[in-house]
Parts: sequence; structure tokens; C-alpha cells
Amino acid sequence: MIAPVSKANAAHYLWGQACEGWHLLERSDLHVIHELMPQGAGETAHRHEIARQVFFVLSGKLGMEIEDTIHQLAPHDSLEIAPGIVHRAFNAGREPVEFLVISHPSTRGDRQDEPL
Repeated sequence: MIAPVSKANAAHYLWGQACEGWHLLERSDLHVIHELMPQGAGETAHRHEIARQVFFVLSGKLGMEIEDTIHQLAPHDSLEIAPGIVHRAFNAGREPVEFLVISHPSTRGDRQDEPL
């Protein structure tokens, strides 16, 4: 049955430094997560061997560290991360940041922590 999915009814989880996520679509070939990252929070640098990801900012400011470059993403900005690229997302603003992470295929079992 086809039905709308939102933060109100999606599978919820906690991760990292008080961050939250909601699985909007969780399939082996495509994974869409709505994430909330509080001020000052961030994730560990890592890479995905197979998955390609797109980060799309809904509200707030998302920082994305990729090798020696830091990108500042504002609402409605997106950034593609190709497989094998070491990256780290962090909250670059003074308010929570909400964003979508779209992964093809799913990142399940495809994450390796790496230093930047």
C-alpha cells in the first residue's frame, strides 16, 4: 500500500552527539533519511565504498568537510558525495540543521571510519 511518510510516522533513531534520524525510505537500492543535528554536533569522518550520497539542506547550515575543503550548505543547497570520498557532516550554524541524506544503494554495511 502506498502511503505518505514523514517524521511523524517514520522509523526514528538517535545517533552521534544527540542527532536524530527518520527513515523515509529504507530499501537496499535506495535509502532516504531526514536528519536533525543540533548546534555544535557533528559526525566522525568516514567513507562509503559503494554508496553515492546526496545531502540536501532543509533548514539551518550544514558544514561538510571533504579532504582539505569545508563546504557551507544553506537551505536548499545540495552536495553529492561519490563513493570512496572521505567526508564529515557537522552543524555549522547557531541553530539545529535539518537535512535529507539520499543514498544509492543503501549505506548499510558500507561505512568505514577514516581520518580526514
